[in-house]
Amino acid sequence: MKNSLISISTPFVRTSDSVTKIMADVLIALLPCCVMAWVAFGWSPVFVILVCCSSAVVTEFLFALLFSRSNETIADGSAIITGTLLACTIAPFTPLHVAAFGGVMAVLFGKLLSGGLGRNRFNPALVGREFMTVFFPAVMTSGTIWYDYEKVNFQELNVLSDTFLNALFFEGGGAIGEYSVFFLVIGGIYLLLRNRINWHIPTALTISFTLLFMLLPKGEYGFSLGGVLLGAIYMATDMPTSASTRTGQIYFGAMIGASAVMFIAFDVRYAYLSYSILLLNAFVTPINWIFRPRVWGSKNQLPQQVAQGAGLAIAILGTAWCVIKLHEQGWIVYLVYLYIAWSVGNFLYLRYKPDASLT
Repeated sequence: MKNSLISISTPFVRTSDSVTKIMADVLIALLPCCVMAWVAFGWSPVFVILVCCSSAVVTEFLFALLFSRSNETIADGSAIITGTLLACTIAPFTPLHVAAFGGVMAVLFGKLLSGGLGRNRFNPALVGREFMTVFFPAVMTSGTIWYDYEKVNFQELNVLSDTFLNALFFEGGGAIGEYSVFFLVIGGIYLLLRNRINWHIPTALTISFTLLFMLLPKGEYGFSLGGVLLGAIYMATDMPTSASTRTGQIYFGAMIGASAVMFIAFDVRYAYLSYSILLLNAFVTPINWIFRPRVWGSKNQLPQQVAQGAGLAIAILGTAWCVIKLHEQGWIVYLVYLYIAWSVGNFLYLRYKPDASLT
């Protein structure tokens, strides 16, 4: 009798997915929005995108060369996505050296010093954006970087029969990623179908934002629908920095929307959504703990979760109030300095502790 070799696999879930494929899908989803930026202002926003991406990739490469001695994180495409998302949140005529600075800071302080991909506490692209705002305040608040009449290709496109629908399809104003609400939504649907994001965070965020915004007293409030959708679909759903359970994701998205409306109500212009997402990033750990799955056989946790969620909501909105006051006094810069110190200290701890394995 011949001996036959039988191969038995361990009973683990296997998938053909990889970080590279996930990042490729995100890039595909964002590509139409980037094309619309080119339609609006030609090559200027394209150069901003390329510089953000290039500086992010170079930073990842140099860091790997100096510390981790591995190029795996460069090939996964995460740095390119970070650069693209960063570019989508800034103005089309941002000076290229400022865009390069943002790309470096996004990868360095948003991801690498926290321990690498998947270990970051805050959304890297928004970290880069806030560094740009703090270290180049005059540039980032200048009207000249947002609009240039000499370089306008199209301010609007009349492709549909209704003015409102035309504005949803294309409106040449705002940050690079905000020019087409239609393509932002299409990209979000693509990511949903590809199972790259869940519906819970974007839906809860937009519903919460809409309902609470409608309750504000009559007045002039500045916000961008494209900006809200960009944040809801592409920023708030960042896996390492968002809630992990479905109930937690709904709570997470709803509190981002509530915080954003609060920032708008107190005249925090331009940074209302980035502040909100970064704020909720800081509260992900308690959110995950409160809305953890119920252990089989244990009692219903709903009453306890409601009470704890309400208490956490008070803490989140109280922290948002503190951020508003810091913003009014121009003291956000000191918050960034504290974050720099924390990031460097965290990196040194991860690198030099006895069981360190920094990737």
